[in-house]
Amino acid sequence: MIASVAGATLIVASACAAEGGFRFTDQGANSTALFEGDKPVFVYNQGVVSRADVPTDRARSTYVHPLYGLDGEVLSDDFPKDHYHHRGLFWAWPHVRVDGRHYDLWMLRGVEQRFERWVEKRAEPRLAVLAAENGWYVGDRKIMDEVIQLRVQPATATARAIDVDLTLTPTTKPVTLAGAEGKSYGGLTLRFGPGTNVVIATPAGVARADLAMTNLTWADLTLRLNGRSSPSGAAIFVHPSHPDYPPQWLLRHYGVLCLGWPGVTPAELPAGRPVHLRYRVWIHRGVATEEQIAKAYHDYLAETRTRTVDR
Repeated sequence: MIASVAGATLIVASACAAEGGFRFTDQGANSTALFEGDKPVFVYNQGVVSRADVPTDRARSTYVHPLYGLDGEVLSDDFPKDHYHHRGLFWAWPHVRVDGRHYDLWMLRGVEQRFERWVEKRAEPRLAVLAAENGWYVGDRKIMDEVIQLRVQPATATARAIDVDLTLTPTTKPVTLAGAEGKSYGGLTLRFGPGTNVVIATPAGVARADLAMTNLTWADLTLRLNGRSSPSGAAIFVHPSHPDYPPQWLLRHYGVLCLGWPGVTPAELPAGRPVHLRYRVWIHRGVATEEQIAKAYHDYLAETRTRTVDR
């Protein structure tokens, strides 16, 4: 089905995907869930989400939670007590400057992301695509256009791939982004749920300690989530087209993978000029070996070598 929304074409899947295929369902007014057959894949929260036991200034929108593993386990966390601002799979920066003023999208201070419209909802037997146009707002002033596209492949026996394509375009004034000093976080981030037996793997091997300001093409975190008898995990892969490839990362064994682009060195994004950030979230069952992760990363590069971002 094809519909017109705000002057643009929106592709919408039929309510019932083919049996075993993908389907979207509304989860109230603020959230959209994706299923493959009867198995949940993720929930995208386009509207504002808050919790009664959390300060009101931590309300947030435009992020993914829950993100599910292959056996229906909830991989991600939202409003964790140690970092209320962490929010599943999200993209935010602690230093946002425009017109000489400083804001913090990471801690939700002075600037916020707002959903504006759907660009695409497509659910097919072998592919699901969810794309939204959001804005970064300082009060009533929009300083950034944001387009997020989530492209989901069917699960295999051991893994699932979700491509995350993010396009940022400052509106009328340049916007400067930077990561946290001495740590580099600021960008795509995946906060895992609580668990034990955490293992962080990188192209350099298993990380015995936390890593900060470390340039990597990919990183993987595996853990045994509380209440689960077996481990699961996810990796984030960075596409070679990414600015400053490979970018900096912050990796913490309490359960977080943080991209750090542009890292500790600020980058000014000119008005009207889009910046494309491309990733794959590779969700896997059990502990993935470094060889398996490296092969999955190679497969990602091969699959996307000729494919451009859908718009």
